[in-house]
Amino acid sequence: MGREFELRKEVVLPVSPEEVWAAVATAEGQAAWFMSTEEISPGDAEVWDPPKHLVIKTPEAEDGSFHAFEYLIEGREGTAVLRFVHSGMSGEAWPDEYVDMTSMGWNSYLHSLREYLVHFPGRPARYVEAEAPKSSVDSATWDRLVAKLGVSAVGDKASIALPGLPSQDGVVDIIEESFVGIRTAGSLVRFHGRSRLNMPVAVGHHVYSPIDTDVYARAWTAWLGTTFQEA
Repeated sequence: MGREFELRKEVVLPVSPEEVWAAVATAEGQAAWFMSTEEISPGDAEVWDPPKHLVIKTPEAEDGSFHAFEYLIEGREGTAVLRFVHSGMSGEAWPDEYVDMTSMGWNSYLHSLREYLVHFPGRPARYVEAEAPKSSVDSATWDRLVAKLGVSAVGDKASIALPGLPSQDGVVDIIEESFVGIRTAGSLVRFHGRSRLNMPVAVGHHVYSPIDTDVYARAWTAWLGTTFQEA
C-alpha cells in the first residue's frame, strides 16, 4: 500500500509577490529554477489566486499515487514569504527513501529559486538535463564527481569544460549531501546524486540566454560519461 505524505517549506525572498508568482505559476518561470513543465492556466489549477495562492494537483495514477503542490505567497516589508507544500499519496513501488530525498530536493530547488530571483530576475531560461551512466548509481561514485569539480565549500570557484561548448566558469552557491550547485555569469548548474533512489547522477542546467538545448544536452551527457565511465 502507498502512504500519504506532506512536505512543508518556507523561504523569504527579497522580491515582490508578483515576481515570485511569475516564477512558480508559469512554464517559463519554472524552467528558470525547477525544470521544464507544461504551461499552467487557471483551468489547470485547484486554486488560482494571483499573486497569492496557487494549488496544482496531478491526476491519480493507476497505483493510486498523486501529487499536490501548493504555493502561498505573502508580501512582507519589501520581501515575499513563500510557503510551499508538496503532498500526496505514494505508490506501492516507490522506494522508502522517496519522501526524505524529495524533501532534500525541495530545499535545493527553493534555493535555486532564490538564486534565480536575486541574480537573474525576469530573464527567460532554457532548461537542459542529462543523466550519467548507470554506474553512477553507486553512492561511492559521487565523490568522483566532487573531486572532478574540485570544490568543497560555498564560494569555491569551479570550471567545467563541456566538449564543444564554452567553459562553464562560476562559483559554488550551494553544496550539500548529494547536491552541488554552481552559479555562472549566465546560468545555474545543478548536480543531483540520486543513489538512494537507485537512480544515476543527473545534471540540470538553467541557462538565461538563447542556446541549442539539444547540443547542450549531448555535451553534458558526454561530460558525465567521461566522469563516470565504466571501469
